[in-house]
Amino acid sequence: MTRDSDYAHTINRHYGAAQLSARILERLRAAGKDPATITRDDLATFDEFHTGGRESTRGLARLVGLRPGIRVLDVGSGIGGPARTLAAEFGAEVVGLDLTEEFCRAATTLTELVGLADRVTFRHGDALTMPFEDGRFDVVWSQNSIMNIPDQSRLFAEVHRVLVPGGTLALEAVFAGPVEGVIFPTFWASAPELNFLMTPAAARALLGTAGFREVRWEDTTADTLDHARRRRPPPPVPEAAPALGRDTIVLEDVARKIENAVRNLEGERIVTVRAVLRRSDPSTRARR
Repeated sequence: MTRDSDYAHTINRHYGAAQLSARILERLRAAGKDPATITRDDLATFDEFHTGGRESTRGLARLVGLRPGIRVLDVGSGIGGPARTLAAEFGAEVVGLDLTEEFCRAATTLTELVGLADRVTFRHGDALTMPFEDGRFDVVWSQNSIMNIPDQSRLFAEVHRVLVPGGTLALEAVFAGPVEGVIFPTFWASAPELNFLMTPAAARALLGTAGFREVRWEDTTADTLDHARRRRPPPPVPEAAPALGRDTIVLEDVARKIENAVRNLEGERIVTVRAVLRRSDPSTRARR
């Protein structure tokens, strides 16, 4: 996420289907759901647009120790599923930040419909120049977004800036595996120009330089591969109501992208990690 207009346009073209909010509401109606009475559970099959879905969000939140009143910034918030989960189930006050305008609009619409607008808001903006003051948040949250960001060093510096001293970075990410050559298209990139994978070792070095101390770092590749295999779409059932799957928000090559996720994981072209890190204060960093 840079200020470069060409890059922002490319990101919005990749993720932001025109009139996404209207498309989601249309799909809900086609599946027999009334948008006026929908619940978070009605959205659960597609609104957590990251590996592992809602259960992964819950697991990371438990690792972080989220509790009511904690101020969370969700970087790369998509259509808002994780932010709504953190608010509804853990009592957090959440701000979502995303470079894709249609995601922000859809996230706001869905959040209002499920009655969480008092605890969850969304901002359209750049993660490399976050529109927030220093020390605004207790937790910065990021699930499967940093692989789209070309300048991760600057990203981690911005995360450090907006966190309170001792604040937490909660991270789930896809990284480059030991085998080169990602198979495209993927959900985060249809072609190499949006692919900014780095190795786990490179990420850990950048995070340390930015002033973060690791609390937990877990390789979750095996679980991610199992989840990717299980989310292969079943054969369509004639005359059945359309399933509310990833194609609710992803318009192109959904089955192919799922299959490529399996191939990339099996071939060790990508790995996944779940991590919790703390912002170190200057005196702590000086003693290291």
